[in-house]
Amino acid sequence: MCGIVGYIGKEEKKSFLLNGLKELEYRGYDSAGIAVLKECEIQAYKATGKLENLANKTSNFTSEDFGIGIGHTRWATHGKPTEINAHPHWGEYSYVVHNGIIENYREIKENLQAQGIKFLSQTDTEVIIHQFEKYLNEGVEIHEAFTKTVSMLHGAYAILIITKKAPDTIFFAKNAVPLIVGKNDKGEKFLASADSPLIGYATDVVYLEDGEYGWLNKEDINLFKKGEKQSIFYKKLKEDKLCAQKEGYRFFMEKEIYEQSSVASETLMGRVKDSSIALDELEGFDFGQINEIKICACGTSYHAALTSAYLFERLSKIKTNIEIASEFRYKEPLLDTKTLFIVISQSGETADTLEALKMAKNSGMKTLAICNVDNSSIVRLADTTILTRAGIEKGVASTKAFATQILTLWMLSLYIGDKKGSLDKETLKSEVKALAHIPSVLHVKDSQHEKIRRLSKRYLHGHGFFYIGRDIFYPLALEGALKLKEISYLHAEGYPAGEMKHGPIALADSELFTIALMPKNTLYDKTKSNVEELSARDATILAISPYEFELADDFIKTSLQEHPMSEFFEMMLITQLLALEIAVRLGNDVDMPRNLAKSVTVE
Repeated sequence: MCGIVGYIGKEEKKSFLLNGLKELEYRGYDSAGIAVLKECEIQAYKATGKLENLANKTSNFTSEDFGIGIGHTRWATHGKPTEINAHPHWGEYSYVVHNGIIENYREIKENLQAQGIKFLSQTDTEVIIHQFEKYLNEGVEIHEAFTKTVSMLHGAYAILIITKKAPDTIFFAKNAVPLIVGKNDKGEKFLASADSPLIGYATDVVYLEDGEYGWLNKEDINLFKKGEKQSIFYKKLKEDKLCAQKEGYRFFMEKEIYEQSSVASETLMGRVKDSSIALDELEGFDFGQINEIKICACGTSYHAALTSAYLFERLSKIKTNIEIASEFRYKEPLLDTKTLFIVISQSGETADTLEALKMAKNSGMKTLAICNVDNSSIVRLADTTILTRAGIEKGVASTKAFATQILTLWMLSLYIGDKKGSLDKETLKSEVKALAHIPSVLHVKDSQHEKIRRLSKRYLHGHGFFYIGRDIFYPLALEGALKLKEISYLHAEGYPAGEMKHGPIALADSELFTIALMPKNTLYDKTKSNVEELSARDATILAISPYEFELADDFIKTSLQEHPMSEFFEMMLITQLLALEIAVRLGNDVDMPRNLAKSVTVE
């Protein structure tokens, strides 16, 4: 989500840092900052909003001759998007930038505060620099101090530190989020969280592995893992900036489908404990006063809401109603202050959802936003917000935003169930274990993607698609059909499998393509019977299931999972990839489908 750059050399540091951050704008951010160390003095600048605000702040700053610098664009996860919370963060004589989430920052912070160390920001990042300087102030040698600091951190991180104690060195560490080291024949050294900032500057790069850390100066790079020094193997840097932003994928949508495993980890990080859910945003909230949940959303977010209704009623034991925001606004709804009103929006600017939220606020209801963009209109208006942490999504057809919304709502259902006492400890423990397993489920297997690519050529015609499923797989069928409609322009409908016999089965023939979601753990036999009814009417069947289905014309085998939500996310991946590959074969612009916008700010 966030972006990182670093530089060692004689050229203008500010130019590289600002240009590098500009290349990372596609990742999304709400604030930015740089710090430059030259002749044992550090100059730091931070600004909220767009990079031009930071550029204006630094317009009179120059940094020629030898020096080092670090820069950062921040997408808020801990604390609001303010200048104080923006990176770099500082101690007495050192600065840090950090991507990711430090899961154990609270215990580190409490320990440091107990020793009299003061904190300025609300972020998890600030603990890194104070812990590093604490070791230095105790007389620990600088490289050991950095090594010990990194060893304390749990979670995902790409870290850069500069300090007056080592004015020619950038300290770095990487785990679970990307970090790249680059060099050129002029003796310059570079660091970045993606290729694109380095193109035109570095000629050779090293893609750091998880758990690697070290320090970089103008002479060399020292790289370690688990205390052992590592060999360094440089690769030539590619030169296409757009390709670099897409990180080798054909489309941003494809990249975002593949990113779902890593962003799911970010969504869960710090929130999923050994056998419980921690949602700091809801501390002090009295769920004893809530008798019902009402959720308003549009499009893909509406499908996430429909899925969550099964989870809230099943796990939280609380009545849940789902409303399409554009319809809710004009139905003269009866609103009760004992109902928790939840709105879901990727952008936080969806006009219909925003207006529905205003109605709820005016009626005195307690409001909660599930959103991806901090400081958006919906986030500012709601009483409280849980951020999904999906990062920027450039593809108009939502993928990773949907996945992170579902994960967030699943966590919320467990949190409420625990607080209301409606969820026993063993079930909670089992659900938390299943949640923690989802990032591995979301890993795309090359062999499966290739099968879907080859199979897609058979689904370019016909008079329509039915996506069918039961229970939580009914909203997934709706979402699968929506993805296909959005980017292929083919007609598709999602339908409850058990409802096909009540009318839609009249459409069944060989030119009706049925995408059947047939999970092991949820009403498999019932769904199978519904699919058999369609097969008997000569519909073309694509079965997605862990069990082979003898009547299927095509079959995509899923893995045997123990939890329905694991099957949900695996089938979600398949429907996303199927829509993508059909649209590609039809020659469509996958990232920018016709007539659609990423943020729908009109009624």
